[in-house]
Amino acid sequence: MKPKGAASVRASISFLPDIYEVLEQLAKEKKVSLAWVVRDAVERYVVAEQQERSEQE
Repeated sequence: MKPKGAASVRASISFLPDIYEVLEQLAKEKKVSLAWVVRDAVERYVVAEQQERSEQE
């Protein structure tokens, strides 16, 4: 993962309405932005995938 403060890339993502509502609720409960919730989820997913791939090698 890139260190915090590194340049970032903007992406446009579409969600099903029910998923978007859950993301909004999570962001509200955590008092963070919806973008933060999505970035956190994606980072966790990527780390898990990398670990799984390294275990398969």
